[in-house]
Amino acid sequence: MKINVGVVFGGRSVENEISVITANQAIQAMDRERYEITPIYITKEGKWYSGAALLDVSNYRDTKKLLSMCEEVYMKPIYGDTNLYRTNKSFFKKDIITKLDVILPALHGTNCEDGTFQGVMEFSGIPYTGCNTLASANGMDKITMKMILKECVIPVIDYSWFSDKEWDDKKEECIKNTEEKLGYPVIVKPANSGSSVGIRAAHNREELIDAVDYAISFTSRIIIEKYVQKLKEVNCAVLGNYYECEPSVCEVPVRSGEILSYQDKYMNGGGKQSQGMQSTVREIPANLPESSTQFIQKAACDTFRALSCDGVARIDFIIDESTGEIFVNEINTIPGSLSFYLWEYSGINFGTLIDKLIEIALRRKQDAGFKAVNYGENIFAVKSGSGAKMGGKTGAKMG
Repeated sequence: MKINVGVVFGGRSVENEISVITANQAIQAMDRERYEITPIYITKEGKWYSGAALLDVSNYRDTKKLLSMCEEVYMKPIYGDTNLYRTNKSFFKKDIITKLDVILPALHGTNCEDGTFQGVMEFSGIPYTGCNTLASANGMDKITMKMILKECVIPVIDYSWFSDKEWDDKKEECIKNTEEKLGYPVIVKPANSGSSVGIRAAHNREELIDAVDYAISFTSRIIIEKYVQKLKEVNCAVLGNYYECEPSVCEVPVRSGEILSYQDKYMNGGGKQSQGMQSTVREIPANLPESSTQFIQKAACDTFRALSCDGVARIDFIIDESTGEIFVNEINTIPGSLSFYLWEYSGINFGTLIDKLIEIALRRKQDAGFKAVNYGENIFAVKSGSGAKMGGKTGAKMG
């Protein structure tokens, strides 16, 4: 029998549209002889829809019309229930649309890639591709990620951070700490956004204030990094799990300005906006010394393992060309286009990549079945005098 794969995309995220592109590319690459595909689109308002109309990217030009051709759906947060249900019940139709075997998240950004969605999947007990809740959350938050990597002696650029409330209450202190620790220029980023959204460079105090105010409009936590003025950005994907993984070839994305922008990533492919990260102008394989390539590939795998990742992730690096130093910039736990273009150069086509992601997801679910989820004792059934005393005159007072 075919494996029923629920491909989930969209979401309450500024990267909603990019997610649609990633999902569409993944669906096109999937082997229809092996898989039954159920597209599930999450709107920017958080509603779930399913239907064949979701498979045509051109339909997303008119979202209201698109959703009218689909059914609103939901899943129950009950362990073992992997059904997809109709929200609007009908006398002539069953409540259950289909039973899902595995989920392939093609979600990007906040409320999606950050572990939120993965937690929902854990509740239902359905296998899903990619990183688990913990790895997704740590990978999405640039502050937490850098703290972990620094502890694991994986090189990261000097940084400082603060919250939006600290900025409101202690702006001068935040500015002073940044200037003393990092100086100028710096890069200001929302701690948990992707696709270069909300990022600006600052060369002086006035620009710093403007950049932080802009970043705060996207998130509550801000990270500020030392700006490497003579830099080369290099990306490397990793495939596998937290104990066994392999790196792809490296690539160098081409920037049009100081930072790799949203437009560079998604809109510079000769008008091929619908091609996602595939549209990025890039040098692949990267023209690097062999020693640099090996360092980056090892550091990419070290990062993948340190964050306990699964599936496929893309790790982005920065090379300081003035010193030759190499730093991990960030990890994308659900990279745009699932980085299939990197794996094609590594000898793995997109269809095979999807196969491997699903195999890893099913194996992780199987392995989890061997772990204890309860202690096997009911403390309420323990007799008085043989353990903790509960209730009555000898028990702890409640209320």
